[in-house]
Amino acid sequence: MPRAAASMTVQLARAAVSSTLKPILKPTSSLLGLKRSREEASLDNNDGEDDASSTDGAHSPRKKRARVEFDLENIEVHEIGARPVAEIRNEIRDALDRHAQGHDEDYDLLKQTLQGKPVSYRDDDRDDDDNDDDNDDTRDSVSIAKQRQELKGYFVALTGFTPRLGRSCDGLVRSLLQCQWLGRDDQFAKIYIQFLAALVSAQGPRLTQVLSMIIDKFPSSRHSEWAVEGWSPVTREVAQARLHVALRYILQLFPVAESVLEPILASKYPYHDEPKRSHLAYVDNLLRLRQYSPGLRNDIMDLIISRLIKIDVEMQTDLDDMDDKLAAMLGMALKSAQEHEAQDEEDSDDSDNESVSSAESEDDEYIRVKTAKENIEKMDTILDSLFELYTPIFADPHSQEAMDVFEDLLAEFSHLILPTIKSRHTQFLIFHFGQQSERLIDAFCGTCINIAFESQRPLILRQSACAYLASFVARGAHVPGHIVVKIFEVLGYHLDEMRAVYEVSCRGPDVRRYAPFYALMQALMYVFCFRWQDLITSVPDDVDKEDPLSYLDQEIEWESEIKDIMRRNIYSKLNPLKVCSPVIVDQFAKLAHHFRFMYVYPLIESNKRLRLSQFSVGAYSNGGALRDMSFDVSDESWQQLGSYFPFDPYQLPKSKRWVDEDYLPWRPIPGLNPEEPGDDSDEADIDEEEDEIDEDTATEEGAGGDD
Repeated sequence: MPRAAASMTVQLARAAVSSTLKPILKPTSSLLGLKRSREEASLDNNDGEDDASSTDGAHSPRKKRARVEFDLENIEVHEIGARPVAEIRNEIRDALDRHAQGHDEDYDLLKQTLQGKPVSYRDDDRDDDDNDDDNDDTRDSVSIAKQRQELKGYFVALTGFTPRLGRSCDGLVRSLLQCQWLGRDDQFAKIYIQFLAALVSAQGPRLTQVLSMIIDKFPSSRHSEWAVEGWSPVTREVAQARLHVALRYILQLFPVAESVLEPILASKYPYHDEPKRSHLAYVDNLLRLRQYSPGLRNDIMDLIISRLIKIDVEMQTDLDDMDDKLAAMLGMALKSAQEHEAQDEEDSDDSDNESVSSAESEDDEYIRVKTAKENIEKMDTILDSLFELYTPIFADPHSQEAMDVFEDLLAEFSHLILPTIKSRHTQFLIFHFGQQSERLIDAFCGTCINIAFESQRPLILRQSACAYLASFVARGAHVPGHIVVKIFEVLGYHLDEMRAVYEVSCRGPDVRRYAPFYALMQALMYVFCFRWQDLITSVPDDVDKEDPLSYLDQEIEWESEIKDIMRRNIYSKLNPLKVCSPVIVDQFAKLAHHFRFMYVYPLIESNKRLRLSQFSVGAYSNGGALRDMSFDVSDESWQQLGSYFPFDPYQLPKSKRWVDEDYLPWRPIPGLNPEEPGDDSDEADIDEEEDEIDEDTATEEGAGGDD
């Protein structure tokens, strides 16, 4: 999907989430195209972040950043170095005049000068026989130092010539924008930013070029990327602050710049295979931009989430394809990276993949491990930043601000995360913040229910919504029991409605024709396996509610209708136990039997003699299509529902601290007899299945996989 279309889809989703809720961000449409006064846009004593607290205080990350003080309205420079500004102005005027006449020698020299490169001036009076190398070196060093200082004068003087820098001066403007201005001193940065504003003011079409130049520097994180020889080193914090002073100044002077900037941000975003440091620096700068650009806040988050999902999917695919050897190598690489995390960041940036480097680093195995490690670290660090960004907003989860921001998260979930089946970690943003209050829980569950039962939605989207809802209710440690019961009843009601419609024409189980029914039935069984205690109304006095083992073989009273809902649908013509995931069916059967909820083993046994192909429609019913596709006709797994539940345990090492207390782990009941009538598998096999229902994680020390 094109970026513009995707952005519009998410914007429409935000409007559709709730007609009664106002959007958190409103574009300043009335200001677009108007130029504010420089006094209004003044950034005096401000680095572009401190003022953000007044407009978006709760949205600001808790990290403290370097403060850079600029007074961009009071720059009066009459002489720099040995040359007065008036003399430099005359030189520029002459060069532009001669360029207009077709004589480019002085013009080309001016371009070279304005890039900050040393210029060799001809000295006609110089003695050709002078071979005093020491004097030459001294003269050159003095000349270069003088040129560095004079460069400030050139930009001061050029401010008055910006009306002449039209299309005929494209080459000169490109040279101006290539100047390494971040690595020089504060005075130079002030002058350069002021020149950029003057250029855009006089030449409106240059706005895109100026913004692109600034955004091009967003991925920079190494000193070498902005350092200028002969100038004092500039720290990363100061370079980043200067960058945002310039960007904020441009945005405030020219409100239309926000609409121009949005597609630039998307086009300049690092490709998925670029180094981790580039991704992290770019996202960090996007989050900083978000603080002082209200009209771009939602667009920025949509961009970050969409790119994060791509990394998430690629990471999961890589992990699924790894054998045990590669998984072990990946685990060791991640462990080594964590142990060296405290090292100076600049040193570690010298090689993004140092922990997996070796003489065989070009081997396919090392490349795969290196790629997977980078993707995991990208995901981990970016998600950690997003958790940190949103946490202050949800400090009061009952506030309207929290609800407004959650509506934005729901829009991103509905149109970016939900359609992506392989997403493994990005969705934990909604999982974590969605449990902060019952109002937020209700908002998320309601969104999933609406999607799951809208007939015009694509089938795969409806099934995915069922899986998300079931996984959220089953795994959410802060989802209260009465909400679990309510969701179970609501899903049971819809299940009965589906059954009534489907049974009219049903000949037997068929996942292709009745997929929504099976997805919903599987969701209920999954919820039962994790939250069975919340579905109980009363137990005998000798039951210890803290000891699941004490519930076994007791007379338990269940919530009204729960048993009837499950019985009506399990024993219907649709026969869901034959189609739903065998792992989930087996676990449900064991728990239901021992808690005297339901005894389904005779049905499971009879299903073993039932062939799904006899009920399949089309070419699949006679096996012809299967033979053409080289399927094993005796293998019915392709005709059964998958067991994808998106909130399996979260294992990214750094950011997992945010969700450690959010989800319920799978807790096998000690002593539960695995040998059931009709179940001929041994204890080891069943234990393995119990592990499978729980710990299909994306990273087990960085490795492992789930579908």
